[in-house]
Amino acid sequence: MAASGEPGRPWQEEEEAAAVVVVGSCMTDLVSLTSRLPKTGETIHGHEFFIGFGGKGANQCVQAARLGAKAAIVCKVGSDSFGNDYIENLKQNHISTEFTYQTRDAATGTASIIVNNEGQNIIVIVAGANLLLNSEDLKEAASVISRAKVMICQLEISPAASLEALTMARRSGVKTLFNPAPAMADLDPQFYTLSSIFCCNESEAEILTGHAVSDPTTAGKAALVLLERGCQVVVITLGASGCVMLSQAEPVPKHIPTEAVKAVDTTQHPMLRTWLRRSFVSRANLSI
Repeated sequence: MAASGEPGRPWQEEEEAAAVVVVGSCMTDLVSLTSRLPKTGETIHGHEFFIGFGGKGANQCVQAARLGAKAAIVCKVGSDSFGNDYIENLKQNHISTEFTYQTRDAATGTASIIVNNEGQNIIVIVAGANLLLNSEDLKEAASVISRAKVMICQLEISPAASLEALTMARRSGVKTLFNPAPAMADLDPQFYTLSSIFCCNESEAEILTGHAVSDPTTAGKAALVLLERGCQVVVITLGASGCVMLSQAEPVPKHIPTEAVKAVDTTQHPMLRTWLRRSFVSRANLSI
């Protein structure tokens, strides 16, 4: 069931179309803060615990909305307290829940996160209801996907759902941004050809290409491999070293450095970078 509270409400007649549509995950974050990360088999004391709202898809959508974009998310949560709280959080962030579905067949996805004083983290996710987002759900959401300026998805939902969403968007002339995370070595080749922008980090690039990535030079070599698979634009993020990007129009790797910063919580940084790129992609006059 959709969670808008207004079943059957015609989006396109009563609402301005969302510029940014995310087809992706919602995760309830169970976060423990510690002075250091535990070793295997070790129990340590933490100094703070909180429950937050996460998931790559939802984080990106919230950031888009907070930066002023009209945003919508297509996702699935459980019919449980975590799911109900998540829907309320999306509404509070001015995100349409028209195509936020709830299911009794699985719990809301969760992420158990431990963060140390340096901002380093370890994370275990249980995708739960995210993996039940299916073709019928996407077809019901076709009106919002087809009218977006940019659509983004990743792999915290099923690969089949992400692939179908990318296909729907491209058929409608919508720009697509795909983040192959968590990475899969045997990624379907269609993910490359359907991606207007293919964005991954060092470890994901290594898994996808088989090439070690440790600096801008090696990232450029991996980016060329990905570009040859059919992406229009490839971006490989390098943490403190910025990123490397190239495109079919300009197939020479370009290193874009970043200013040095002290990490506070790296669980949020990739999603922010993705949105900042997408805020430009959603502009009608951008050519990619």
